[in-house]
Amino acid sequence: MSSPSVARQASPQAVISTRGAERLHAGHVWVYRSDVRSVTGGTGDAVRVLDNRNRFLGMAFYSDRSQIALRLLTRDDVTIDRPFLAGRIRSAAAFRSSVVQDSEAFRLIYSEADQLPSLIVDRYADYLVIQTLSQATERRKSEIVEILVEQFSPRGILERNDPKVRLLEGLDQKVSLLYGEVPTEVHASMNGIRFCFDLFHGQKTGGFLDQRENLRAAAALAHGEALDCFTYNGGFALHLAKQCTQVEALDLSPLAVEAGRRNQQLNGIENVTFRDANAFDVLKAYDDSGRRFDTIVLDPPAFAKNKASVEAARRGYKEINLRALKLLRPGGYLITCSCSHHIPEYLFFDIVGEAAMDARRSVAVVDRRTQARDHPILLTVPETHYIKCLILRIL
Repeated sequence: MSSPSVARQASPQAVISTRGAERLHAGHVWVYRSDVRSVTGGTGDAVRVLDNRNRFLGMAFYSDRSQIALRLLTRDDVTIDRPFLAGRIRSAAAFRSSVVQDSEAFRLIYSEADQLPSLIVDRYADYLVIQTLSQATERRKSEIVEILVEQFSPRGILERNDPKVRLLEGLDQKVSLLYGEVPTEVHASMNGIRFCFDLFHGQKTGGFLDQRENLRAAAALAHGEALDCFTYNGGFALHLAKQCTQVEALDLSPLAVEAGRRNQQLNGIENVTFRDANAFDVLKAYDDSGRRFDTIVLDPPAFAKNKASVEAARRGYKEINLRALKLLRPGGYLITCSCSHHIPEYLFFDIVGEAAMDARRSVAVVDRRTQARDHPILLTVPETHYIKCLILRIL
């Protein structure tokens, strides 16, 4: 039988450049292909990462296709096996139990931020939706599903492996049932409000769960007449309804508007009006006509999909914020968001500040927020921070 030292020498490993090692030492968890000097691992292997002086740096998932060649799992020299994965999943769930309240829809596992890179698991009541976004998690998908069944006893598990990022890993895009049964509609609550989710076709894994805490924060300050732009399935609008006399909710997609109306009926809420409309056009028309509101929400889709689109995105964010600030009465609140990773918080502050100056409004920052705590941000991995949310008060 081989000695432990011989077995360890036979383990898959990757040797990385000084630049790659410095990146890991600085706290990041990705190593790009250009910094991989040699590798003995194959498709989706868990490999030992070494620097060019043969010093151990950690264990990582390896991809032979993606530009992100290595995704760090741990800085300890341990075996990446079923007990390791089960422990990480158990730890992620324990954290959610401490930060998620009054909600059946939330993120259970958030990839790198839960030290399970390229794995997403969202919970919608008794159902789980997973995404395996690299060769490594795809290779371990059956094992991951078994662990999820053991730990959470879901009624069904669906894979929403349709993101384009899988193509960069040489993986196909697909949506399929992995365990049990998943209905075409799933009802689950966020902050005590019921929503109908389409797990097979809805945005992301069925809905936007990352704004859950911002929905509650907005509702705590909302009052009077409210306008919710880019409403999607009515998340902000239905949360505002309890505090506002009337809420108008806009979305360019007729399907989104219909989903919002169904959620409205599900909760018996009567003071929300959904309509299919372009928020840019409506904001301009209301500005021209002198219409005024007490609360406005701006939660647009990502305007900056990449670095090349940042300048155009900046113009778009400034225009909608400028219009919204003009429409607010004194004492009114603007809840304005950006989910563009390529628009960092400081830049978002600058954009909204310029809009306030052009609108000739004095504005106070009441709250600075980000994505909900079930989508944790790794301090040294800026890619895990994407939502910026400002709650502003017109003086």
